[in-house]
Amino acid sequence: MSDVTLALVGAGLRGQSYARHAVSTGKGRVIAIAEPDPERRRAVAAEFDVAPERVYTDWADLAAAGRLADAAIVATQDRMHTAPAVRLADLGYHLLLEKPMATSADEAARIAEAAERNDIMLAVCHVLRYTPYTRVLKRLLGEGRIGRLVNLQHLEPVGWWHHAHSFVRGHWRRQDTSAPMLLTKACHDIDWLIHLAGQAPARVSSFGTLTHFRPEERPPGAADRCVDCPLEPSCPYSAKRLYLGCLGDPQREFWPLGAVTERRDTEGVLAALRTGPYGRCVYACDNDVVDHQVVAMEFPDGTTCSFTMSAFTPMEHRRTRLLGTHGYLDGDGRTLRLVDFRTGREEIIDSHAGHGPSAADGHGGGDEALTEAFLAAVAGGDPTLISSDALTSLASHRVVWAVERARTTGSVVELGAPPA
Repeated sequence: MSDVTLALVGAGLRGQSYARHAVSTGKGRVIAIAEPDPERRRAVAAEFDVAPERVYTDWADLAAAGRLADAAIVATQDRMHTAPAVRLADLGYHLLLEKPMATSADEAARIAEAAERNDIMLAVCHVLRYTPYTRVLKRLLGEGRIGRLVNLQHLEPVGWWHHAHSFVRGHWRRQDTSAPMLLTKACHDIDWLIHLAGQAPARVSSFGTLTHFRPEERPPGAADRCVDCPLEPSCPYSAKRLYLGCLGDPQREFWPLGAVTERRDTEGVLAALRTGPYGRCVYACDNDVVDHQVVAMEFPDGTTCSFTMSAFTPMEHRRTRLLGTHGYLDGDGRTLRLVDFRTGREEIIDSHAGHGPSAADGHGGGDEALTEAFLAAVAGGDPTLISSDALTSLASHRVVWAVERARTTGSVVELGAPPA
């Protein structure tokens, strides 16, 4: 079986990750790249040995060349997914699409419709579905080990420094240039909970605000930038501590430092912090997304779910409790504690997920497993190897938008059938 040829559209950190996983398996080969940043474009083209005539500044130029590869990895910024995804689907590319699908329901529907119309495989990067931990958890639920599932309790511990990096200083800090945080950070948590429950919720509610990372919380005497701030040594959100601390660690140099600068030395990092967005005081940024949010969901069969997303945690694996009629499961992203009500027996089950929770760690093995599943599906023409198709992903995204509507209106939102 020949390897799957790939076009990489958006060679940022996520796009690079999927492409590297594909190449490392020996089953994928990057033969075309579209990336506007010249330094990144040159580096990635050299890494994957892409022919100069197949290296493009803009995705539209790549598309104008016709179908060059079996599949495309679309990992542009969130608001730039729709146009390339639809056009490449129309050309017959199978698509590995970074989450979220799009930043509006209409645009996500356009992408799903293009995938259906062209009969191509579309895998949205809901990486949590693909981890070894999730496979074990789904098996235990399917075997009825806790009886009928009655309630789910789920925590997304974003991490204090990760939130400051991505959602205060970084690309995902504003709704008008990105999207609500629930969509950009936790759309795959909502998708994962629906995956576990085996059904979409019937109604949802939500509460959440931007509480801490705002000018009113700024300590007296704080400077606009960490490099100039007398309070920096004692600030939990010190950019100097975070980014200088990445030096010497290859994983952390890739992320989060890779978003800040290409330099890998103290002078280069400090120069980026003096002039770039990642050196700003967290109380003097232009961010407006929430820093904590709770979601309540009720499913058609009466199952309930509570989900908390918070900046004010260590950055760890998600924590989940599943309460059933005959048993209880408590999971930390790697191990599961199972209590059987019928026997009183407790069992610790190790999923053997050897990866950490962050993007640098591959999201608990989900990045690699998703990439491998997508390559196998394309190579074998078997869409069943992909955990969620375009319409399934669209349905879970619609729940996220309903939750945000509930939060912003202070109401309970009923979810009817999706439009035909």
